[in-house]
Amino acid sequence: MADITTDVLIVGTGPAGSAAAALLATYGVETLVINRYRWLAQTPRAHITNQRTMEVLRDLGREVEDEAYLFAVQQELMGENVFCTSLAGEEIGRMKSWGQHPLSKAEHLLSSPSRMNDLPQTFMEPLLFKTACSRGAQARMSTEYLSHVQDGDGVTTTCRDRLTGQTFTVRSTYLLGADGGNSKVAADLGLPFEGKMGVGGSMNILFKADLSRFVAHRPSVLYWVVQPGADVGGIGMGLVRMVRPWNEWLIVWGYDINQPPPDVDGAFARKVVRDLVGSPDIDPEIRSISTWTVNDMYATRLSQGRVFCLGDAIHRHPPSNGLGSNTSIQDAFNLAWKLAFVLKGHAGADLLESFSQERAPIAKQIVTRANRSIGEFGPIFGALGLLDSIDPVTMQANMDARCDDTAEAEAQRAAIREAIAFKRYEFDAHGVEMNQRYRSGAVAAGGQPEPAFEKDAELHYQPTTWPGARLPHVWLYGADGAKVSTLDLCGHGRFTLLTGIGGRAWAQAAREIAAETGLPLAAEVIGPRCDWQDLGGDWARASEIRDGGALLVRPDHHVAWRAHGPVADAGAALREALNSVLSR
Repeated sequence: MADITTDVLIVGTGPAGSAAAALLATYGVETLVINRYRWLAQTPRAHITNQRTMEVLRDLGREVEDEAYLFAVQQELMGENVFCTSLAGEEIGRMKSWGQHPLSKAEHLLSSPSRMNDLPQTFMEPLLFKTACSRGAQARMSTEYLSHVQDGDGVTTTCRDRLTGQTFTVRSTYLLGADGGNSKVAADLGLPFEGKMGVGGSMNILFKADLSRFVAHRPSVLYWVVQPGADVGGIGMGLVRMVRPWNEWLIVWGYDINQPPPDVDGAFARKVVRDLVGSPDIDPEIRSISTWTVNDMYATRLSQGRVFCLGDAIHRHPPSNGLGSNTSIQDAFNLAWKLAFVLKGHAGADLLESFSQERAPIAKQIVTRANRSIGEFGPIFGALGLLDSIDPVTMQANMDARCDDTAEAEAQRAAIREAIAFKRYEFDAHGVEMNQRYRSGAVAAGGQPEPAFEKDAELHYQPTTWPGARLPHVWLYGADGAKVSTLDLCGHGRFTLLTGIGGRAWAQAAREIAAETGLPLAAEVIGPRCDWQDLGGDWARASEIRDGGALLVRPDHHVAWRAHGPVADAGAALREALNSVLSR
């Protein structure tokens, strides 16, 4: 007999594991989350937090979203990516990033009630973990996952208490492996992967120093330093990343993956900092030094039986585009409501198959995008003339040539501008963040064709209510004048039916089904003299249905099914859609 029993056991307290625990606890599911270490993230690894992730925090409660903003660096200070020879040296160019270009900012404001920001993992993880524990999740630190055995009724997991060395067993209905890029759960499960681990090497140097005089006039998250002939990082390009403005920083510099990781001591780290900052007199406080590898690997199946993997366990990639923790938290948002519905008898077990169907393509997409973004630095190096020679003197001369009054230099300057601007596919790829559309058994599209993207799908978010897409955000107004997002009407662990004045039969059918079955299902009517009013006409333009139509929205804000207009028997049509989506 197992020592501990629970509905769901989660291995790992990173962004994926802590988010899953917070969501499941909020949905009233008995959850135990374990961590092999004594505490949470010790370094600010992940940091870019996009709008879709903030919508997940908003769904957990406005108090959770507000606390994230409290500790985050706001979008206005995320600024422009700066390319320079050092922070104190010559600036080569810059690009407006993270929604800072006026046109991009407009798209951000129109697409979501939430704002992207820079929230280091050292703040995000504790916020999610605290939310989970305060809502009923059990947690055990210094507890190591060893193995698991599953059967038709559940999973028996063997763990080790790292303080006492004693082993114990946990019996759970489901097991979640959120144990990172070297996931033992995924390995034990035998999940199939494509790609390669260890395609590059990098080192992190975390330090404190007041660099205000170099950066406060050009606020940014990322400062890219190009120094030909540097003895670390090959071509000589380092990243100075703002952690806290403007006195806490993280340097990222590459090393040859074909050689052993470098032994970086304090003296060497201080030299790297001084070189990249370009100020030999600064005295940085080195906080930590670590090495890591660049990976290019994703799982093509995310589960086996009662065991599911999520987060970095299934998508392993560099930090390009800032997709790591964002995708991990969104994995949890996709899976948690499905587990809750199955455990509470609202859905058939086959619903859980949709997790792989929906999130495996996302894993492939973001791993591919992140690694492609690394390669897209090549045109910048080429335009600067850094690929034409390995001699530092020649490389510097090639860079200096851009300042000449010649036709060749004019062409070089144009090439540099174009190459830097192209990095919007990494630093302002709003479509990558927001355009996720699902195709699975948990979506009933009914043969409705998917709308084509009218703009570049990586750069621009295109809202649609096509089943499988995220519900578009628009502002609605309550009877008291309060402003709410369409996303606020949905989520929170329940299905929501949205309709208009001509769709009261849909709303009545939804209420009857909820009363008969106990299914978490709400109905909202939008129109004049209704609970919610579309005073600006934005919902009429975005909904893609008539006033007598209906949208069925899943707990994760994705449209499950839609009817463009009224039907003869709304109750029968809605029951059929719910039974299909929930594998009932």
